[in-house]
Amino acid sequence: MITARRLDRVHEYYFSKKLREVHAMIAEGKPVINMGIGSPDLPPPQEVVDALHNSMSHPTAHKYQSYQGIPALREALADFYQNKYDVALNPANEILPLLGSKEGIMHISMAFLNPGDQVLVPNPGYPTYTSVTRLVEAEPVFYNLDEKNHWQPNLDELKSLDCTKIRLMWINSPHMPTGTSIDSQLLGDLIAWAAQNEILLVNDNPYSFVLTDHPKSIFQNQKDKSNIMELNSLSKSFNMAGWRMGMLSGSKDNINHVLKVKSNMDSGMFYGIQQGAIAALQQPQAWFDHNNAVYQERREQVWKLAEAMGCIFSRNNSGMFVWAKLPEGHTNSEDFIDELLQEKHIFLAPGTIFGSAGQGYIRFSLCVSQSILTLPWYRLRMAASGPENSVPAIGWHAKNCSRFGCSDTDSQIAVLVEPISMTNVFGPIASSTLGKISTVAVTGITKETKSMAFISSIVDW
Repeated sequence: MITARRLDRVHEYYFSKKLREVHAMIAEGKPVINMGIGSPDLPPPQEVVDALHNSMSHPTAHKYQSYQGIPALREALADFYQNKYDVALNPANEILPLLGSKEGIMHISMAFLNPGDQVLVPNPGYPTYTSVTRLVEAEPVFYNLDEKNHWQPNLDELKSLDCTKIRLMWINSPHMPTGTSIDSQLLGDLIAWAAQNEILLVNDNPYSFVLTDHPKSIFQNQKDKSNIMELNSLSKSFNMAGWRMGMLSGSKDNINHVLKVKSNMDSGMFYGIQQGAIAALQQPQAWFDHNNAVYQERREQVWKLAEAMGCIFSRNNSGMFVWAKLPEGHTNSEDFIDELLQEKHIFLAPGTIFGSAGQGYIRFSLCVSQSILTLPWYRLRMAASGPENSVPAIGWHAKNCSRFGCSDTDSQIAVLVEPISMTNVFGPIASSTLGKISTVAVTGITKETKSMAFISSIVDW
């Protein structure tokens, strides 16, 4: 079949393609640790699940739903913005629930762009901004973010652009993948500059409650909503990525423009999902505090892993990722990632999928349990030491031997959680037990050690 010309301008989404490779490796028995994507692994609030379950018997639950969402959902979203951002939104006409914010990127682009129009896209940035721009036959114009400027938009460079054809600008704060937040003063200046040039400025804001002290919205301190809009999502904040629950906010006129597109593209959102979203939006601050405590612990483990790899990174960023510069001597992000995946069975995201400015960088996801996060660091430490030099790599072994029933004079030991590739991590194996948590005898060990179920000690040295 002959395909539409628009497909010539895009490629299959990187993670769609790469995850097939990862899943194929897992199917072959290779123990891949997936730290590539930001898919929250923690459960949503129990009240959310209960609300979904209880909604099933509602008389209208299984019918078509409003294109604008039920009034109770829009009111809950407005209350959430008032309570968390100190922003007043009219639930009747300034809020539009979406099937995830990714849907919103397409709807906004279809509502405001014509073929040949230009769109300002951050580099590095979320790849969907570029692909959707091309799908609607508009032209992406990349504005560069760089480490020297703390990954902030350079307003002076933006002012030097010919804005004749620019209709839309995407910003993302906290930014994915770098984790930086746009300075409040700079944000105000960007809004003013965009208004002067009749550019619609859209903030994509799904990470404002992940490892942030002060959640921000583009509408804070902004009375005029005529040239600004904001996407938000329950995916990251409430661990509901698979629910596909997002929202768009903006002026009445701009929301109506997007509604013209949306109402011709879907038939409303499942009633149970809307009820679950209402329950999520009513969670107390303790919910966010608990989530962030978990992410903070995970981030500290990722920092240790990044340090063990020789990467350089900032400890002052937000969101559920760690953005890091490649170790010295490495320049190609994708080559580095592929080598790490094949040799150590650790999957990270190469910076290049977020744009050319991501070359030389990689992204770690925090959506991996803490017990798993200890493993890649351990693998790297062991691999760096080599089996003939195992003792220095296992600095904790002497102080922990006694708790596992081993004497200090026993040969060196290693804790292993199945499944781990022995040959890739430790080299030749004298003996091992797979299929359960076990100790592993590495080259040179003269006697088999006892089975044990203690993984946290890996990071105790």
